[in-house]
Amino acid sequence: MIDIAGKKFWYFGFSLLVIIPGLVALVLWGLNLGVDFTGGTLLELKFSQSVSKENLEKTIKTTGVEVASIASTESKTYLVRTKPLDENSRKSIIASSQNKFGNVEQVSIETIGPTIGSELMKKALLAIGVASLAIVLYIALAFRKVPAPASSWRFGICAVVALLHDVLVVVGIFSIFGHFFGVEIDALFITALLTIIGFSVHDTIVVFDRIRENLSKGVGNSFADTVNHSIIQTIDRSINTSLTVVLVLLAVLLFGGANIRWFTAALLIGVVSGTYSSVFNAAPLLVLWQEWGERRKK
Repeated sequence: MIDIAGKKFWYFGFSLLVIIPGLVALVLWGLNLGVDFTGGTLLELKFSQSVSKENLEKTIKTTGVEVASIASTESKTYLVRTKPLDENSRKSIIASSQNKFGNVEQVSIETIGPTIGSELMKKALLAIGVASLAIVLYIALAFRKVPAPASSWRFGICAVVALLHDVLVVVGIFSIFGHFFGVEIDALFITALLTIIGFSVHDTIVVFDRIRENLSKGVGNSFADTVNHSIIQTIDRSINTSLTVVLVLLAVLLFGGANIRWFTAALLIGVVSGTYSSVFNAAPLLVLWQEWGERRKK
């Protein structure tokens, strides 16, 4: 039988190899924040003829305006997100679009100030913090009857450490993407992070619940042995479940629209990282904590 718990430091080391470059990128370059966080303009345009997103984006870029995203609506209009526009830039976009596509109607225009963007960032970070705290409390309550030598609080804290691992992996990689490929962080990215947190915890709880069951049945000669048995018993389920999600996300990434490409990429990275951390980080971290506690007693 594979001794995953016994080789925990190898898995922790691999996680650090993935996380550290991202942390360095965050320190050096930060995140390439989009208009949702830095402020910008949302311009809604309606055309008299059929217009593709690609052609519209090319036309707007000829005016020197940087386009963050373009999305179509059910009312057959386009929502164009840009950096903050002044009146001359707005008129230039309308004029260029009319020259290229004919009659253009400006349905609406909305400008998001930097103050609102900063407030949105604070709320996003608060949401992640509150979600993490709620997860610790929930797992501590759900596992309150876990047999000795385990502790329900340890289960909760280890689960949050695993999900923070996933968040750091995704944020670090997107810091690198932002610097080298110009990928911007928007509100959809925060949605992806919260989704990743939920998926990661779900996968971790499956492993933890099996550990609790095996502790109750007295499976294994030691706590590490019990954890290792539990990991082996659930690893097929974890990988198979994640694989189905990964295949769907790959299909969306390859054939979906450009507007959700990086949202899908964030989910894909997070799901893979979440599966890895649930099996190779969260449960082995329980073993490390238990061994450390036993050494302290001695």
